[in-house]
Amino acid sequence: MFTYTLRRLLFAIPTLLVISFVIFALLDLAPSDPTGDLPLTIPPEVREQIRASLGLDQPFLIRYLKWLQQFFINEPLNIFESLTGWQIGDGDRMRVLSWATRSPVVDLIVQRLPQTLWVVGLAYLFGVMIAIPIGVISAYKQYSIFDQIGTFLAMVGYSVPTFFTGVLLIVIFSSYLQWFPSVYDTNLRVTDFQSFVLQVKQMALPVTVLALFNASQITRFVRASMLDNLHQDYVRTARAKGVKEKSVLLIHVLRNSLIPVVTVIALGVPTIFSGAIITEQIFRVNGLGQLLITAVQGADIPLVQTLTFIFAVLIVLFNLIADVLYGILDPRIRYD
Repeated sequence: MFTYTLRRLLFAIPTLLVISFVIFALLDLAPSDPTGDLPLTIPPEVREQIRASLGLDQPFLIRYLKWLQQFFINEPLNIFESLTGWQIGDGDRMRVLSWATRSPVVDLIVQRLPQTLWVVGLAYLFGVMIAIPIGVISAYKQYSIFDQIGTFLAMVGYSVPTFFTGVLLIVIFSSYLQWFPSVYDTNLRVTDFQSFVLQVKQMALPVTVLALFNASQITRFVRASMLDNLHQDYVRTARAKGVKEKSVLLIHVLRNSLIPVVTVIALGVPTIFSGAIITEQIFRVNGLGQLLITAVQGADIPLVQTLTFIFAVLIVLFNLIADVLYGILDPRIRYD
């Protein structure tokens, strides 16, 4: 397993380099000009000076190599120095800067990341915790009332878009009942019990919307995988040997059924860090999803490039984690 993991990590390096080149090239070829929003009265030579200050007067390959240096070398060194307090070199390194704010892109991401992790991360965790028991019970009691209701709710929850569910919850629980706020207050700091209650209230609606959507998707996979394993020969053999039904269901069937479900769950984890773009817009959550929308609207190419590449890195990483979990869940799977 260790050899396989190491080999996959080494193989991920050229994969990520190719992905970074494609992302950088596509966004560089996009018809966006950082000086496009400037007043028309600004002389052309001033516009060229602005473009030169952003590095756009250099060839494509030079800009790409500088971006690689900034992202893979300079930014990790800055993070290491901030965590340890040790200084490597003079500390004056080129960083990936936002065109809109002229602030380091990584600093902007770090500022928005906690909001996204609190809302989207908790929603995904609750979605998984809800989906697995519902999927197991629905499969075990196939065609029962519980199964029919669970399947119906899962189909509705997965089919209805989150922007409709979000607006519906705002109308019912914020406007009509006035139980929860409709706008997420990013500036709220939890310092006592009262502020903690306010934090829970403002997280209730966006977390509920995303948790129901995630649970609806994962429930369908859990139920289908459980049904596929419930009728296998090893299940009949375990029952014939007198193994308790609870052990058969939770130890034998569930463990094998989680193998395809792990793929769905692991590949869904990167969406936590990318943020729920639509839901964050509805509830005004100042997270990474809203940051990406703002960057796209403002043609902030360095910010879009960095965010997109970070999402790609997370997808490659959690693909590897899913493969490793296969070997843990199923002893028959061996990579060495």
